[in-house]
Formats: sequence, structure tokens, C-alpha cells
Amino acid sequence: MNQKIKESVGTLLAHIIKVDKRDVEKEAPVFCDIMGQNFDCSEDEAKSFLYDIIEREYDLDEHVTIINQALCDDKLSKLHLLEQLNHVIYSDTIGPDDYKIFEDIKNKLFEC
Repeated sequence: MNQKIKESVGTLLAHIIKVDKRDVEKEAPVFCDIMGQNFDCSEDEAKSFLYDIIEREYDLDEHVTIINQALCDDKLSKLHLLEQLNHVIYSDTIGPDDYKIFEDIKNKLFEC
């Protein structure tokens, strides 16, 4: 289960980088730092994970659901995750849909 949560959190964070077509190399340190804090990923592991997520197709709603189920009773962890997502959003130029995506994710995370 921990691997599924790790994949889902990584996908959630990488989603902003992907949809905004941001410079992955420039965004990698922020992503790696967050994944290292949350999942003890090495920088190389997190960077490889980021590139893998950027290249593949995924269902964001499915990953938000996995996170929501795992953290259903842990609102503090959900808020911390939103804070990290916000950090990714403002780490570079903010796109017009970034906060719409943020609000959608926030609403889905607190459905539980």
C-alpha cells in the first residue's frame, strides 16, 4: 500500500509540472525534496520517478482517490500534501489552470 501512496503522491505533484509543460530539470529539485521528505527517496530515485510519471498516461482522479482513502481520517496529512502541491505550483510561473486543479484536488481530498 505504501508504494501505491508513493506513486499517487508523486503523480499528483508531477501533474502540475506536466500540464504546465514546465522544465522538468528545473522542477526536479522541488519534486525530489518533497519525495525525499515523505518517502525517503534518494534524489536519483525521485528524479527517475518524476521522468517516468511525466512520460506516461495516468488517471489523476484515481490517484487522488487512493490518497483520499489512505488519509481518510488524517486531515493534517491532507493539508500538508496540499501545502506541498502548492509549493510545486508556485515554484515556477503559475499557469492559468493551476489553482483550478488545486481546488479540484482539495475538494476531492476532503470528500471523505
